Amino acid sequence: MVIKTEGLSFNFGNQQVVKALSLNVPEGSIYGFLGPNGAGKTTTIKLLLNLLKIQEGSISVFGEDLQHNRINILSQIGSLIEQPALYAHLSGRENLLNRAMLLQLPRKRVDEMLHLVQLEEAADKKAGKYSLGMKQRLGIALALLPDPRLLILDEPTNGLDPNGIIEIRELMIKLVSEHKKTVFVSSHMLSEVEKMATHVGIINHGELLFQGDVKDLESISQPMIQVEVANTDVAAQFLSQSGTIVADIKKDILLIPYTSQAAMAETNRLLVQNGHTVYSIHKVHKDLEKLFLSITQKAQA
Repeated sequence: MVIKTEGLSFNFGNQQVVKALSLNVPEGSIYGFLGPNGAGKTTTIKLLLNLLKIQEGSISVFGEDLQHNRINILSQIGSLIEQPALYAHLSGRENLLNRAMLLQLPRKRVDEMLHLVQLEEAADKKAGKYSLGMKQRLGIALALLPDPRLLILDEPTNGLDPNGIIEIRELMIKLVSEHKKTVFVSSHMLSEVEKMATHVGIINHGELLFQGDVKDLESISQPMIQVEVANTDVAAQFLSQSGTIVADIKKDILLIPYTSQAAMAETNRLLVQNGHTVYSIHKVHKDLEKLFLSITQKAQA
């Protein structure tokens, strides 16, 4: 395990923000740390980076205790918490050069990072003129300059447009598959985490509700096929008679458990060929609130 915590707890005054957290982050994984705003994600990350002092429990990184090997461990971690700290009056390249000089790194690392995060064409543009997505990529480039083994990102896609989200997602997948990094990324967006993570930890009110690989999560958060169709009751009856499970009926919408793209296409074909008007059909995910409810109910059962 690259990160392993045992009984990690933290209080702000009388408020307990992290409660007996036991994380297991495998090497070479994209670990999605999932939870709503205020769940304790950022506090946990600050504890992992030694920005907050451990009050109770332990943190092991790269197999070493964080409190006793702080300098060695932190030298192998790159991080981006909330928004990147950039010099707006300097270009992207100058921001990287400044950091490289402080860390006594060769200039070629700057060019490598610009290429990695696809900022070569905007390298000489002032960072203050960058879009939010470009700033996030530059922040990740700054975190990657010293070639860390572990990258910790706090809500890196927060506020980004769809293109920016895709760029950050693809970059994280590339870091793991081609550059052999381990990425620990927090988010409050379930659908986004499912697209990139190999492992997931779900936290709410400071408590870890679920931890495992994405396949384990899929058994709890089974996606649904949402079919917008005319005469929902008639269409639902037809599908049921055809052997298709209809989970719910809502006004003009049917919800059917998702199994595969082929099954979704077959559902569409069945309806259309038998005279039912299909306005739209697509895959939908449970939102966080429903997922938490499913996890809690499963734990109680």
